Amino acid sequence: MTLITILLLAVITFSSRYLFLHPGIPLRIGAKLSSFLSFSAPAVLTAIWVPIIFIKDGSLNISPDNPYLIAATVAVVVSIKTKSVYITLASSGVVFVLLRVFL
Repeated sequence: MTLITILLLAVITFSSRYLFLHPGIPLRIGAKLSSFLSFSAPAVLTAIWVPIIFIKDGSLNISPDNPYLIAATVAVVVSIKTKSVYITLASSGVVFVLLRVFL
């Protein structure tokens, strides 16, 4: 059942991308829909990271010993200061691993 679900989702994802990206298909989206779709990536990413950082065992965890919250805060600060994806990933990853080891 899981394999069937994965295959169906792969077909749906490929089909939706193919319809909009293949130059031979005369299907184009309007300006309003394009503007609306520009919010989809941030919405999906927010829906992924918020529960990972703030929820532990079904309740809100904003304590100072939450390694996810501390590493995310470091990532935000470093990304604002350096504007480098690689430095941000490396620094927040190192902070997260060190906190997991020592907390």
